[in-house]
Amino acid sequence: MGTIQIFAGKGQGKSSAALGKAILAAAAEKRVVIIQFLKGNGLRESQLKRRLEPEIKIFSFEKSDCNFQDLPEEKRAEEARNIRNGFHFARKVLATGECDLLILDEVLGLVENGIVEEGELKSILEARSPHTDIILTGTALCEGIAQMADSVSNVERIR
Repeated sequence: MGTIQIFAGKGQGKSSAALGKAILAAAAEKRVVIIQFLKGNGLRESQLKRRLEPEIKIFSFEKSDCNFQDLPEEKRAEEARNIRNGFHFARKVLATGECDLLILDEVLGLVENGIVEEGELKSILEARSPHTDIILTGTALCEGIAQMADSVSNVERIR
């Protein structure tokens, strides 16, 4: 069965750790998909993204360059719909076994911001293909999700 790994906490480096795991998986000829949430443009149009593909496919469904919390209320509702489209895409990727490693970058923030329910996240994790590894990142750790994980790393800033 595939593993679930979580990088959570208030420190920096969670997404970087997940990206490092993606590079190692791609080097081992594994199929890797990264879906970014709450990152604005993230790596969407960067030169790095183009160089990583096709070994590592990166998706972001957000339209705004701004931080989700900084958007006005009406824009936040529209962006939440875009983000939910990305969440549904993650469900499809997991259900079809399109990849060997799926990274849901900042997905824990979707629960924290009320964009998805913890139960929705649990259900897509439970519906994954048996050989798919998953990495979740985010600031706030959901206890129910943490209990499903094989590994949980708390990233905190010391200085």
